[in-house]
Amino acid sequence: MTASSAFPPALVLILGGLLLPLLRGYARGIAALALPLLTMWLVWQLPDGVSLSARFLEYRLELVEADALGRLFAIIFAIMAFAGALFALNQPRVAELAAGSVSAGCAIGIALAGDLITLFVFWEVMAVASIVIVWSRGTEESYRASMRYLQIHLLGGVLLMAGIVAQVADTGTIAFTAMTPGTPGTWLILAGFLINAGAPPLSVWLPDAYPEASYSGTVFLSAFTTKAAVYVLLRGFPGVEVLIYVGLYMMLYGIIYALLENDMRRILAYSIVNQVGFMVTGIGIGTEMALNGAAAHAFTHIIYKALLLMSAGSVLYMTGKRKCSDLGGLFQSMPITTLCGIVGALSISSFPLTSGFISKSMISQGAADERLLIPWFLLAAGSAGVFLHAGIKFPWFVFFQKDSGLRPPDPPLNMRLAMVLFSILCIGLGIWPEPLYALLPYPVEYAPYSVPHVVNMLQLLLFSGLAFFIMLPLMERTLTITLDIDWFYRTVGKRVFGGAATLTSNLLRGFETAVRYWVGALIAFTFRQAGPQGVLARTGAVGSMVTWVVVLLGVYLLLYFV
Repeated sequence: MTASSAFPPALVLILGGLLLPLLRGYARGIAALALPLLTMWLVWQLPDGVSLSARFLEYRLELVEADALGRLFAIIFAIMAFAGALFALNQPRVAELAAGSVSAGCAIGIALAGDLITLFVFWEVMAVASIVIVWSRGTEESYRASMRYLQIHLLGGVLLMAGIVAQVADTGTIAFTAMTPGTPGTWLILAGFLINAGAPPLSVWLPDAYPEASYSGTVFLSAFTTKAAVYVLLRGFPGVEVLIYVGLYMMLYGIIYALLENDMRRILAYSIVNQVGFMVTGIGIGTEMALNGAAAHAFTHIIYKALLLMSAGSVLYMTGKRKCSDLGGLFQSMPITTLCGIVGALSISSFPLTSGFISKSMISQGAADERLLIPWFLLAAGSAGVFLHAGIKFPWFVFFQKDSGLRPPDPPLNMRLAMVLFSILCIGLGIWPEPLYALLPYPVEYAPYSVPHVVNMLQLLLFSGLAFFIMLPLMERTLTITLDIDWFYRTVGKRVFGGAATLTSNLLRGFETAVRYWVGALIAFTFRQAGPQGVLARTGAVGSMVTWVVVLLGVYLLLYFV
């Protein structure tokens, strides 16, 4: 084994998270906040190239390999781990806090993995940690959601493992580099990555599972799984054209279902699919501008999406309600939560002077540079749709619609501090994007605040807002549920597999009955023949036996001579 002087950053959060349940009181809180900061410092110390490697069978595992792209994602994962831990300090279920730390550590491990085997190990452990986060809420709904999450990610893990095996068999190397989907192995790897990204046809696992976690668990979940998938797509499949169409589908799918939804956290969960669609589209375009835009948008998305889910989690924590139809008028008693939610809503809508504006616009610019007219128009329409469902719908129905009569105060201090921290980052990056641009994998020659771009975005957002209030009666939410593709395996699938299980059970029961009957008959026959009263158990005279022996010998001699 070779190693640098730096300790693997991922292990700090993973091992530290596993030790958190052993601590109590302030010590646990201090450790939960210190671990991400130490991890981020270690990430900054990593030089470019392989810092830690080991031999496994005949392969060389590159356990820690740093470059600009991996460092960018490792940094934002560490920042998210800190803010998530700060927000969750009041969480009595230490399993969630520990699993959140492990999940963040695995995401950082993926960002710094230089080979497919190391990536796969962190990939699967991260899935297990995410399941624990959902499950730790402790309700029947969260348990069932965690089991469905497990099934989908087991499928993704199997596809990824099969793809890695096939790829290694084809190439003889485990190096994690850019690939072109032209072999069964690369297609399987791409499918495994896309499942974690929330791509069709299994996008629904995300809005199914994330909202069933606790008020703080959803914040952790929003950051790591899908953005780790964005990272591996950036690393493994840049410029693959099919990703443009996958990303555009995700973008429009997320908008439509978010507009239909009544649950505030499911609105934001569908919005994650929508925003990852922008990133996947940029990866498919594949130019340096588009790839920089996808990476930058992943960075800013983690911040503003966590901020939105923190504001929703604060409302859930203080009111116990999650349906938009049960909420409204909360700005009167929760001003800090409302203000932070508005900052997050403006950021996700790419409003000028917010972080979303300086990242998402790079993806659109990448489409324009390549003269991809239809993707460019759809990206513009997607930006307007985001403003409809997350920029206006979420804050309007939760904080400003008709008064629900609820008057909860703002959440505890630690939760307010986490929201304020990410609000400052949203506005700070929007005003001063150069520090983020300096971290991107390619040189940035892009000025987001050109007059045409600012005017175009303001027109798009303002007319989108006008459309929302004109159609406000149609936007009113009712106590309904939204059917998605999960209907096939939650309803039809349940009936099909339930019927198959019943049929199989009946067949096995019939087979068992038949076997019991024939075995019993065989035992009875044997008993009749060889039992105490059976033919074979009877005694006979010695002379009779001698006669039979002579007869048999005679028959044998006759047959022999003939």
